[in-house]
Amino acid sequence: MPPRRRRTSISPTAHTYESPLVRRNASAEMSELFSAHRRAVTWRRIWLAIAEVQREMGLPITERQVRALRACVQDVDLKAAAKYERRLRHDVMAHLHAYADQAPAARGVLHLGATSMDVVDNADLVLMREALAIIQQWLVTVIDALAERARQYRSLPCLGFTHYQPAQPTTVGKRAALWCWDFVRDLEEIDRRLGDLRFRGLRGATGTQAGFLKLFGGNAAKVRRLEIRVAAKLGFAACEPVTGQTYSRKIDAQVVAALANVAAGAHKFANDLRLLANLKEIEEPWAPSQVGSSAMAYKRNPMLCERLTGLARFVISLAQSGFGNAAEQWLERTLDDSSNKRLLIPEAFLATDGILQIVAHLGRHFVVYPKVMRARIEAELPFMITEDLLMQAVGAGGNRQDLHERLRVHSHAAAREVKQHGRPNDLLQRLQADPAFDKLRINQLLKPDMLIGLAPQQVDAFLKEVITPSKRRHRNTPRREPEFDV
Repeated sequence: MPPRRRRTSISPTAHTYESPLVRRNASAEMSELFSAHRRAVTWRRIWLAIAEVQREMGLPITERQVRALRACVQDVDLKAAAKYERRLRHDVMAHLHAYADQAPAARGVLHLGATSMDVVDNADLVLMREALAIIQQWLVTVIDALAERARQYRSLPCLGFTHYQPAQPTTVGKRAALWCWDFVRDLEEIDRRLGDLRFRGLRGATGTQAGFLKLFGGNAAKVRRLEIRVAAKLGFAACEPVTGQTYSRKIDAQVVAALANVAAGAHKFANDLRLLANLKEIEEPWAPSQVGSSAMAYKRNPMLCERLTGLARFVISLAQSGFGNAAEQWLERTLDDSSNKRLLIPEAFLATDGILQIVAHLGRHFVVYPKVMRARIEAELPFMITEDLLMQAVGAGGNRQDLHERLRVHSHAAAREVKQHGRPNDLLQRLQADPAFDKLRINQLLKPDMLIGLAPQQVDAFLKEVITPSKRRHRNTPRREPEFDV
């Protein structure tokens, strides 16, 4: 049997893999949040909080010991912890020993009554709560941007599409409102996830709190007070009502599903921009020296939208892992979720963070070409006004079925000229030459503004009834700035 290769801790270099989520996509704050250092510091914050409250509640822990723990919460020696882990093969115990080495006076009082998940699970909830707050801030930023574009272009006509075939006109502002509404829904869901997130509590090996009960001489009320006060020190108002050794992995599944829903809306937004870029109606902002293609110098590829959709598919795919982890928790706990969860939670947040940076940037800066939009509408207008012409002609005394057949024949003939011969749409000339239509006010119908229905008013109502209350609810939520150049 060949010797087992010893795994070593290596700093990222050009010769080791480095996640593109960190290097190319996620914000510095989100990347730091899921770093090894931040995770270890959060574990230490929990150990410290437990010791502080245990001392306050009368256990034999001195102020000197608590001060020793507090003094080195941030001073994590990851190399020392890695050295312990190679020997112990247990990451929590490795960090516990490394912490005790730095605060030797407190070695004997660390982790009293606790099991690993009293530290790891609660730390994961702390980190998820902070990550959700960042996603919340990005969503508020995105909604601000798209709401402003909806207001700016509330009445700018553009050709609408159903089945990606020309349909009735809409407005650019109405489209921006549709994109925005998806992200408002996502924000409401993230708000719910934040509001529902509880501290796991201090529950011990199988969730029965037996170790803590012994520490307090069988006093169940003290055990309850201990976990409530530790939760409060970590910023939680409540604990999970019941757990095994772990909190239910349904919590992770719900959080990742919410992120996947954000990704789905962002994917839709980016795909719409990509389709419109092909039509030369709306496109991404373009830097002065930006290169679109190494071969075709004229190209302006929608590279940010393409990056966004790729990341979005990744996040959407992660939702399945969240549900799998929830389904596979055997009895009080099993460990097969651990390796998956170490990937699932950070990468879902890092990728969603990167997605929303791009959406915020595009939402603020997408470029609109009204003249192209106008030309496309005018090319399709003759077809669009046929229903109004039919109503006018019937109102003037014509036979509806006869008129409908004439319109059908003329429309198909004009379409053949366009499709088979590449000629301009000549439907108007055909109609004006037909005695059944030549007396109608055809030119009055050839105004795009008359064909956009209530789109501007719908935008106004959306801004008033949805965006204004949302802004009010999140008036104290910080807005964020994308961390890449325009």
